[in-house]
Amino acid sequence: MERTRGDLCPGVFRPWPADDGALVRLRIPGGHVSRTTLLSLVDVAEQHGDGRVHLTKRANLQVRALPLVDGAVPAEVVEAIRATGLLPHPDHELVRNILVSPLTGLHGGRADLRPVTAELDERICATPSLAKLPGRFLLVLDDGRGDLVDRSCDLGLVALDAETVQLRIGSTHWGPVVPLHEAAARLTGLARAFQQVRDTAWHVDELPVPPASHDANPHLPAASTPPSYGDVAEGITHLEVPDGVLDRGFLDGLAEHLVVTPWKSLLQVVE
Repeated sequence: MERTRGDLCPGVFRPWPADDGALVRLRIPGGHVSRTTLLSLVDVAEQHGDGRVHLTKRANLQVRALPLVDGAVPAEVVEAIRATGLLPHPDHELVRNILVSPLTGLHGGRADLRPVTAELDERICATPSLAKLPGRFLLVLDDGRGDLVDRSCDLGLVALDAETVQLRIGSTHWGPVVPLHEAAARLTGLARAFQQVRDTAWHVDELPVPPASHDANPHLPAASTPPSYGDVAEGITHLEVPDGVLDRGFLDGLAEHLVVTPWKSLLQVVE
């Protein structure tokens, strides 16, 4: 597919001019966030926006109805958002799109993907050229439980066991089987390769020449459904978030450790 413009995926420095004001999106690779941080973002929303924090299907956070001046969010609002700690890499804010099995390392799954998620985010943000990736470019990491194995992506991986993964290249092509400890470096390299050849494409699936594909490993998991709401395991509860919208009342009384999920819900982890 040939694109005639750049993507318009919103961020703090590239807000979307919605009918109710500016909309900004904040990426949190892996979804882990503290209740304190979310309440800080609610403070920003109450002072400058619609008073709520909106969850997305990519396990990101959005704030709506912010002031918009000459196509930008005012500096005082940007500084208020920065103070929450949710803008650690301003140059790469649009491209930290790393969706991960929410329960990884907490309960079930074949591998703990939290270390590889942190390394992948670090590598992406340390690579200046990757700041120019499309804001819609998505990496999807499934820890072998199958909750994200059928999710469309640009790059990703699926755990085969605790030490090996099969890479994903586009939504329908499989890459090689590699050790888990190499996965972040391999995915970063593939992202750089895409950036070098993409021209106007936003996604790997849009490249005119499909990527080389490996056979799907026979140990890949079948797709699974999200966990039911309620207790998932000892100390872990899956919380329904009505309409995917958080406010101060909802967050009051929750545990400090929360995980935003791609189902517009939260995991509460009591440690």
